[in-house]
Amino acid sequence: MATSSVFRSLRHRNARVFFIGLLLSNIGTWVQMTATSLLVYDITGNATDTGISLLCQFLPMLLLGSWAGAVADRHDRRRLAIVTQVAMAAQALVLGGITLAGLVNIPVLYLLSLVLGVAGAFDNPARRGFVIELVEPDEITNVVALNTAVMTGSRVVGPALAAWLSGVIDVGWLFVLNGVSFTAIVWSLVTVDRSDLHPAPLAKRGGKPVREAVRFILGDRRLRTVFVVFTVIAAFAFNYSVSLLKIADESYQRKSAFGVLLATTGIGSVIGSLLTARLRRVTTRYFFGMGTLLGVSGLALAWSPELWMALVLSVPVGIGGAAFISAQNAIVQAEAPADMRGRLLALGAVAFLGSTPVGAPITGLIADHVSAQWSLGYGSIIALVACAVGWVARERATRSMPQSPQRSATLSA
Repeated sequence: MATSSVFRSLRHRNARVFFIGLLLSNIGTWVQMTATSLLVYDITGNATDTGISLLCQFLPMLLLGSWAGAVADRHDRRRLAIVTQVAMAAQALVLGGITLAGLVNIPVLYLLSLVLGVAGAFDNPARRGFVIELVEPDEITNVVALNTAVMTGSRVVGPALAAWLSGVIDVGWLFVLNGVSFTAIVWSLVTVDRSDLHPAPLAKRGGKPVREAVRFILGDRRLRTVFVVFTVIAAFAFNYSVSLLKIADESYQRKSAFGVLLATTGIGSVIGSLLTARLRRVTTRYFFGMGTLLGVSGLALAWSPELWMALVLSVPVGIGGAAFISAQNAIVQAEAPADMRGRLLALGAVAFLGSTPVGAPITGLIADHVSAQWSLGYGSIIALVACAVGWVARERATRSMPQSPQRSATLSA
């Protein structure tokens, strides 16, 4: 019964087809992300440069993400996702070709990361908005959490595969491998049964769509608190591609351990996503609890004296992080009007991925000039403080409002 509850969205054929394609494609994406971090670090030896490459990749999300969400709300999300996935496949193949030709350098990596970021800024709200169309409205929380499980679950395989293959073949072939992997998700988008979709109504043209979405969040105390806490923690506590690479190299003298650490974090992420998927209603208590788990376990991981201990502690880091992300998605989607979901998904992506240009370079600077441990530890402390402040704000909001039964239920959610 519990198992069927966790995977209840998979009774839909469309959901099964889509998630299979997403999993295979996203394994390739993690192969490329890991290989890119390793390549930049091999060229320069600095975590700061790795942070800058992430800045280039996610800066377009910060600048274009909200507008891209409005575009997704006004167009067929499936068709838009096909276009963006093909564009990202082309970026991977070009990067692979340049690397295999021996022409790759830091400016080229930064430029192609920027190109990937532009495509990703439009893909994120389109693809995530399409996920919601795969199921009936009462299963949105479940399908959103399963989407997070698939996205994070690919991190179990992708980084470890990249770490192993990078010692066997030229890193350029890893980028080519990612380019080919996009055929899986494009195939799933093309072959879904469109008669069995549940499309949301398209937003009307005109008006001020981004401002409307921002006004909707600011006008709801619960959503406002969730978004602020989510943004702060996303900026500073999720820069694993920078901090774990430096920790693996300096604390354990095994740069190859970077991929394994990401993989074990991915195992925890799958668990955290599935914990959320089994819930029919996600509360802010759960949201803050998972953020706290992320902070506590992150501190322990940062100062783990042995690699085996770090591998064990990376699991609760993944649990807390993925459950925190999927809880935010579920809370927002449960509150969102149908024609505003793309914009709110985009704002969530701006908060999570768009904050990377701020947090990743800072994390790199701390790793290079303070210590590898503090590059992870400072973000964990910020996570704990943000959750504590958010919880106090939630309690104050609860006490300041009239306590009708319906109001009490809403605030406890």
